Amino acid sequence: MSSEGALWRLRPIGDITSVDLERLLWAVVVLAMIADIATTFVGLHLGLSESNPAARGAIEGYGIAGMLALKGFAIGVGLGCRLLLERQYRPIVPAGLAVPWLLAAVLNVYTISAVL
Repeated sequence: MSSEGALWRLRPIGDITSVDLERLLWAVVVLAMIADIATTFVGLHLGLSESNPAARGAIEGYGIAGMLALKGFAIGVGLGCRLLLERQYRPIVPAGLAVPWLLAAVLNVYTISAVL
């Protein structure tokens, strides 16, 4: 059995490319977005309120569809801006989306745990 045509090859950690890093960070964006949305709606169900005025308006007006549209818009802006960057700097875009959404999810979990 040969692994010459394998899609995934193991490389030393120091040998990671900006393309690999960007792919990993886009996966983190998806997980962070899901965590933020899920914890937000759990908190709202428990009687907490959304502190972000834009998200609050989207949720009050359109529910989860509004939140998904808001997140989709943010990802769209990120993808548009990504095209303006050189390849080596492109991982900053998903990092810039993932970090605040991860922090929001952590804060949501903390706030929910304080209520329970």
